[in-house]
Amino acid sequence: MKKLITLALFLCLPATIFAEAKELRIVTLNGTVSEIVFALGKGKLVVGNDTSSLYPPEALALPKVGYQRALSAEGILSLKPNLILGLEYAGPPEVIEQLKSAGLKVIIYPGLPGVEPALNNILAIGKEIGAEKEAQKIVQDIRKKHSKIAEKVSKLRSKPKVLFVYHRGTSLAQVSGTETPADEMIRLGGGVNAVDGFKGFKPITPEAVIAAQPDIILIPSRGLESLGGKDGVFSLPGVKDTPAGKKSRVVAIDDLVLLGFGPRLGQGIEELFESFHPKTPEKK
Repeated sequence: MKKLITLALFLCLPATIFAEAKELRIVTLNGTVSEIVFALGKGKLVVGNDTSSLYPPEALALPKVGYQRALSAEGILSLKPNLILGLEYAGPPEVIEQLKSAGLKVIIYPGLPGVEPALNNILAIGKEIGAEKEAQKIVQDIRKKHSKIAEKVSKLRSKPKVLFVYHRGTSLAQVSGTETPADEMIRLGGGVNAVDGFKGFKPITPEAVIAAQPDIILIPSRGLESLGGKDGVFSLPGVKDTPAGKKSRVVAIDDLVLLGFGPRLGQGIEELFESFHPKTPEKK
């Protein structure tokens, strides 16, 4: 009888206890996912990640498995993970299938830009790795900061036109149209995308930049660095002939804070608003 009772109690234990019995070895395939896992206090379980995993420093120091869109199964398998987490950009698809065929648990989350999709991913990852309370705390903080800025945005008398520029290394600079993480962050920060005639990204041209007449140039910090600072931004085609160029208005924010839609999303929204609207008077 004692054995039956013990067995019954054992079977009723939460699934998380069994997961903890076999320590997780996690490989993250996206910078945002890496940041989420570390923010949830589970960074020590990560044995490798992709090259977009730039934050925190501990994530940057881990073995790399390649860029999230160009992964190799061999590199991931060599780290002997038992859980692989990524966003829908992870690929190519055949590599993801190889990992699943090898018997690994592979979870791919949506990559939609937006506050609610971001919060859903944080909660889902928290549940998966046994950090639900920590996930709830992060979500509450983001909601609080977002609500505060959303109220301020609703009272604005005007919004600046913002041109998002992406540049990395020797690659050709591109500007963001609609339906991108940059487009969504501009909106959340109380700006208006200066370019709305196309979706996604297109190479920068002087005609398009001048026609957009942006009040502000928005660029990730690493992009600003690759251009050699603000002077490099103003040397891009057409930029110096815009209101942003004439007033020297460039806003640079950490790449993952600006575009990651991860644990620091609330911070990113606040930084954008403060940069777009320094000492902006509000309606009474």
